[in-house]
Amino acid sequence: MNNMQNVLTVLIVDDEFHARKLLADYVSKIPFLRLAATCPNVFEAMGVMQKEHIDLLILDILMPGMTGIDFARSLNKSPVVIFSTAYSEYAVESYELEVADYLLKPVEFPRFLQAVYKAKSRTEAQSPAEEIRHPQTKREEDSFMIIKDGAKIYKIQYADLLYVEGQREYVTFHTTKQKITALYTLKNLEETLPITLFMRIHKSYIISVRHIESIDRNVLKIAGDTLFIGGNYREALMKRLNGGD
Repeated sequence: MNNMQNVLTVLIVDDEFHARKLLADYVSKIPFLRLAATCPNVFEAMGVMQKEHIDLLILDILMPGMTGIDFARSLNKSPVVIFSTAYSEYAVESYELEVADYLLKPVEFPRFLQAVYKAKSRTEAQSPAEEIRHPQTKREEDSFMIIKDGAKIYKIQYADLLYVEGQREYVTFHTTKQKITALYTLKNLEETLPITLFMRIHKSYIISVRHIESIDRNVLKIAGDTLFIGGNYREALMKRLNGGD
């Protein structure tokens, strides 16, 4: 976040001129927002983001060349994102990225202001020290993930996720309420799950650190289930439990 009076620097990306103009006008009315630029596509937005730090990215979804969802997913360290679109069917996919809000066009100013306050709260939730150590960490109290299993969609709170078990091309999410088997890989989950809450302990397991019940040599127990600790992971696990980074 911009340090001067906690001002958020905003980038608007939308291929419709009138949409960009309307959103820019809304931004100008809010004292804690500063408009860096408006761009008709993500490629121009990339150029702006190379030159200037952006706190808040307001993205259309369907744009020529690359969608807003694909652009948000491609960013290694993304700003807070608000999607603004005429299409409601992308809402679930957008929530996988944990965006601050999802606005449906035509966007009214009160609804826009509500979304901006959500974005502001999210940026203020991270202290500078936390941003340096864990730049992709989200607030634990409202963190969740969306799991797709065929036509079914599940919302899993991170606090309820006990561990993930790899089973070839599938994984099983073991939660406090149920088990969900879906087409994911442990490698991708290891990269997307919050590093402050989860860690890999075996080629077949990612576990929630908070739910560990006991460790006896190379055996770990969570919710009564016995999991094995891989030799390559034990040192990192013990360091973590002993207070190391």
